[in-house]
Amino acid sequence: MKRSFGSLIVLSLVILLFSACKRNPLKVDISNIETEAEFVRFSDQLFNFEGKDTLVAMADLSNEYPDFFNLFTYRIINIGGIGEDNFPDLIKLFLTDTTIQEVRLKTETVFGNQKKLEKQIKKAFKYFAFHFPDKEIPAVYTYISGFNQSIVTAENLVGISLDKYLGRDCKYYQQLNTTPQYKILNMRPERIIPEMAYAWGITEFENPDIATNLLGNMIQKGKIMYLVDAMLPTTSDSLKIGYTTEQLNWCEMNEVPMWTYLIEKKMLYSNKRMDIVRYINDAPTTSGFPLESPGRTGVWIGWQIVRQYMKKHPEVTLQQLMENNDFQKILNESEYDPG
Repeated sequence: MKRSFGSLIVLSLVILLFSACKRNPLKVDISNIETEAEFVRFSDQLFNFEGKDTLVAMADLSNEYPDFFNLFTYRIINIGGIGEDNFPDLIKLFLTDTTIQEVRLKTETVFGNQKKLEKQIKKAFKYFAFHFPDKEIPAVYTYISGFNQSIVTAENLVGISLDKYLGRDCKYYQQLNTTPQYKILNMRPERIIPEMAYAWGITEFENPDIATNLLGNMIQKGKIMYLVDAMLPTTSDSLKIGYTTEQLNWCEMNEVPMWTYLIEKKMLYSNKRMDIVRYINDAPTTSGFPLESPGRTGVWIGWQIVRQYMKKHPEVTLQQLMENNDFQKILNESEYDPG
C-alpha cells in the first residue's frame, strides 16, 4: 500500500518526537567547564634526551614527574628505582631495545602527534568535572611500556600504554603468548578512552569489600559503566564495554533468559568466588551460557539495572548514585524486569 506524502510528513514528525523523548540526559553542556586534565606525552621525553647522559636525563625526568616516573619504572616496566645500582643498565636496555624502537615508530604512525587523543581525554574529564566539581582531575600520561599494563591509575594520575592499542592486526600481538585472542580484539585505539574512563571509575569509586555477592558485584560494576556513560555520552555501547556488535546484539536478545537463569539458579546472592568470577571477569564467553555469549555478561546486566534505576529516578545525581552502595535497594527501586 502506498503512503501519501502527507502521511510521510506525519510519520516523520512522530519519529522526531520519539527521538526527542529519547534524548540522552547525560549529554550535558560542558562549554563552561574550565577544569582540564593535564596531558603528558611521557615517552616523547623519555626517548628524547640528545646531548645528555642517560642517567642525568632520567634524573631530570624523575624530578619533573616524580610520582609517575616511579610508577613507570617500578610498576610498569619493572626495573626498580633510579637509585638502584643496576638502574642505568636496565633503562638503557629498555630504551635501545630493537623491538621497543620498532614499536615506538609504529605508535607514532598510529597516533601521530596524539592531538586527537588528547582532545578526547580532556573532553571525557570535562564531563567528569561537570558531575564531580569537587574532585581533582588526574594528569594523564601516555607512554610505551613494552606491552605491559594497558591502563594504570594512582592518586591523581592515569597512565596509558599506547603500545597496547595499536590495532587488533598488529603483528606484535600475535607473538604475545600470554595474551589470549579475545583480549587482542580490543587492543585498538578506539578502546583507549572507554578503558581509561572505566579504570578511573574503579579507582575513584569501587570498594571491593562492600560487594559480597554476585548481585553486589553486578551493580557495583554497573555503576562504573554508568559513569562511563556519563564521561562518554556519545560513544556506542559496544565500544564502552568492549563487545562486538554481534555480542552486544546477543546480550540484548537474550537479556530475559540470562536474568531468568540467574534467578532460577539462585546465583544473584551467591558469594562463591567462582560464581562471581564467571559473570564479572573478562573472558571469551560466559561459562554456563551459550558459546555465542560474550564474557562479563554480569557486568552488562548490572549496567542495565543501573540505567533503569537512573531512568526511574531522574532526581538522583551521578554523585549520589556512586555513593549509594545499597545494591539491593538499587535493584528494587529500578523495578528491573527485562521480561
